[in-house]
Amino acid sequence: MGQKIIRFSDLSGKHIENDEDVVRIVITQHPELEGGPVEIEALADELSDVDENSLDLVTFELHFPGEEEAETIVMEVEPFNKLAADSPMSDVLKAAKKVTRGAVPSQSRPASTQAKVNYATLEHAGKPKKGKTSEEEKQIVRDNFDQINERLKGEGLRTIDLDNPDHVSRYGLEELAAERAKAKK
Repeated sequence: MGQKIIRFSDLSGKHIENDEDVVRIVITQHPELEGGPVEIEALADELSDVDENSLDLVTFELHFPGEEEAETIVMEVEPFNKLAADSPMSDVLKAAKKVTRGAVPSQSRPASTQAKVNYATLEHAGKPKKGKTSEEEKQIVRDNFDQINERLKGEGLRTIDLDNPDHVSRYGLEELAAERAKAKK
């Protein structure tokens, strides 16, 4: 008795007849991606426009003093290159010091190599970070908003701004923002 495996494209659901037509796609970053990279398969002809629609991007890390985690930024190359005001970015990059991951000081080492911070505690809730905000952290921020902002200010970090839609959305502060806006009037 034999078995026949039928494969389909994860993108279109089309039947994959030949292994030579399959492209393995590893998605490493996506706003809805949770838990690390994932793999999907597609037909090569489904990806014909990928190169035409791709962007020239630069990825870099910001290591702020006193911050435990580096902030990873992805932006288009052209606006990044404009950051170099005195000379072309190509010259800046050629003259830059090479980074070897083993030589990066511990305070500026990427978060993946450091002990994980539990943001669902009063000690760390509300600190700037990349990635998703857990429901537990949101609840702590909602329940202790003023106290957390005092701590953030005391640590020299940005505070949570109820006038900032990103902050309100990140921490689920819609009700508190509405209450405080009403109280201002």
